Amino acid sequence: MTPLPTTIPQYLDQLRRALAGADPALVQDALYDAEEYLRSELAEQSGRTEAEVIASVASSYGAPEEVAEIYRDTETRVQTALRPPSAPRRRSLLGRFFGVAVEPRAYAALFYMLLSLATGIFYFTWVVTGVSLSAGLAVLIIGIPFAVLFIGSVRVLSLVEGRLVEVMLGERMPRRPLYAQRGKPWLARIGEMFTDPRTWGTLLYMLAMLPLGVAYFTVATTLLVTAAVLVALPFLVLFGDVETHVDLDGAWWLIDEAGRTTMNGWELALAFVVGVLLVFLTLHIARGIGVLHGQLAKHLLVKSAQHD
Repeated sequence: MTPLPTTIPQYLDQLRRALAGADPALVQDALYDAEEYLRSELAEQSGRTEAEVIASVASSYGAPEEVAEIYRDTETRVQTALRPPSAPRRRSLLGRFFGVAVEPRAYAALFYMLLSLATGIFYFTWVVTGVSLSAGLAVLIIGIPFAVLFIGSVRVLSLVEGRLVEVMLGERMPRRPLYAQRGKPWLARIGEMFTDPRTWGTLLYMLAMLPLGVAYFTVATTLLVTAAVLVALPFLVLFGDVETHVDLDGAWWLIDEAGRTTMNGWELALAFVVGVLLVFLTLHIARGIGVLHGQLAKHLLVKSAQHD
């Protein structure tokens, strides 16, 4: 059995090793929670050393290996409870195609695509403004504090985006900030903040969210509007103020404002069918984009922050 650590950094290092192979977001949450608990216990027992505090809380909070096992088990139970009910397994191609209509994740991903335009504009504006001001103020005494505050705000925004990604796209994201070894000097911690790959991955992600948001919003709105028009067209003809014409063969036609025939009955029926199919295709596309974007967010916002 691994000896009980005598310092908080050693405890966190053992916990990180015990969680090797776990979801990086889970590792980040576990490290943050452990440090918060140990620091609070150390503050309450100010007359004792770190080794004594860790030894005393090992029976209640647990040794690193025990904490890691608890987090793994809890994560499994929570993810099982939060997972939306799975649709019945469909083997046929048609069953899988139309079955997307009962998958909540597809609708959530579609909403994320529509929302991404607003979030993308905000993230891009925040990063460009912050980087520009940080560079412009670098020659002044307030330049470094401003840059530190800006990077801190970006990390907070990454947590907010992570919650959106987890709730709407189903990708497990951190629920706690990235842990920091608070025993280190302030300058060392600031230096780590600027050399942390996650910092630059987060900035890249937020810059990329503008073109991605425009693309997602354009795809979603184009598909939805086109499907809605095709589905509604026959009803507009039947119940709306639209001029129709029946020829000598009994076929009826849709007449445009210039008096020209444009569509006949079977074409309207075909438009309706295509519109309905396009609705299901849109949900499939949204679900696929949600999976890919979740992986992108996980790579830039989480994985690059986990060091071996």
